[in-house]
Amino acid sequence: MTRSVSGPLVRFGALAMLVALLSASGLEAAPVEVRFHEGVTHGLLALRSTSGATVALGDLLQTSQGDRVESRMTFHFKDGSLYDESVTFSQQQVFTMVAYRLVHRGPSFPEAVDVSLDRRTAHYTVRSTSKGKADVSDGRIELPPDVYNGMVAMLLKNLPPGRSETVHFIAFTPTPRLIQVELVVAGNQQVLVGDQARQAVLYAVKPKLGAVLGFFATLIGKTPADYACVILTTDVPAFVRCDGPLFLKGPIWRIELTTAH
Repeated sequence: MTRSVSGPLVRFGALAMLVALLSASGLEAAPVEVRFHEGVTHGLLALRSTSGATVALGDLLQTSQGDRVESRMTFHFKDGSLYDESVTFSQQQVFTMVAYRLVHRGPSFPEAVDVSLDRRTAHYTVRSTSKGKADVSDGRIELPPDVYNGMVAMLLKNLPPGRSETVHFIAFTPTPRLIQVELVVAGNQQVLVGDQARQAVLYAVKPKLGAVLGFFATLIGKTPADYACVILTTDVPAFVRCDGPLFLKGPIWRIELTTAH
């Protein structure tokens, strides 16, 4: 049973049509094998604009118990906005997303959103508020084993050298839709660690639209933006940065590690 209150999310009819077409594309995807197990982590993050200005500061908090890992990324914006994304996953031979939640609100976002998704119960809930109007949509969705919301950096660190992969993500329109996303090696990139130059790998993270769907997406002005992520891959892989929007049609922001002073 699904209930929905009409409002801002429901009005994205064209976007829902696009995502439905994407989910019906029939392209194959596969779970990503675990090459490096995730564990306890506390990373200090910065979110910057394309001009280099700091938009928000945040944390990546990760804890591990058995084969289960809980990872949470939060950003506190200078304008008071909040972005809070958490994912629980297992890492037995392949990565499997178990639960997901995304909350964002404040002036930096066009609407306040609270999304939750649970693999065990197959239940999802989407709550949104825009211009004082509240919307709720909930129901059930069966997830294939290669759904990886909130796990891009982990997947890229675990891809074998030179390997590209196609996986699934869930887009909420507000009904959750499966879309296929390519993780593609886009070349090498030099990065500076202090005053030392090191070679890293640049990945493109992008929906697989195809010529017809790409034209349709461009026509309605809803083409999902690609992400560009840089990973150090020598010996033990390490996240360097990702450039992309945090919401559909949002500005390009850079997520990168920072240090305490």
